[in-house]
Amino acid sequence: MIDQRLMLPPDADERAMLDTFLDWHREVLARKCAGLTDEQLRRRAVPSSNLSLLGLMRHLAGVERWYFQAVIADDWRGSLYTATGDADEDFNNVAAATGAATLALWREQVERSRRITAERPLDAVGTVPAGGDHPTAGRSYTLRWVLVHMIDEYARHNGHADLIREAIDGTAGE
Repeated sequence: MIDQRLMLPPDADERAMLDTFLDWHREVLARKCAGLTDEQLRRRAVPSSNLSLLGLMRHLAGVERWYFQAVIADDWRGSLYTATGDADEDFNNVAAATGAATLALWREQVERSRRITAERPLDAVGTVPAGGDHPTAGRSYTLRWVLVHMIDEYARHNGHADLIREAIDGTAGE
């Protein structure tokens, strides 16, 4: 697969760069999870960690939903993972989760994020919903900030995913 980030012209505008880098990172996550069984996707990085590929995909689906739908679009419909009340349920409650369903949910959240992004300028401002216990409730963020943060979020977790995948079957790299 050609790294689309490297295909951007040197004078690409900021929006093209942000969208391209984020989409590239999204597809890295999908590639890290491709071709594995549900058992492999649930496998923990190390015994003391709650990180698994399935958990990372669930977590990033929730992060997509939070920042784009709740913060930027002011359309919070609740968390994706509420069965146990565990703040880390996306990572911890994966025993019954399947790769196919998780991938479909993650892709659905990504598509919603893309639609929300396409409808707004980079300077669009959204606000963290008030109420609840979110530490930044009431704080405002631009779409630009959210896109940069999401690139950071995926980059960090794709590093985890790379190590987990390599431990599963030796597959390494982007």
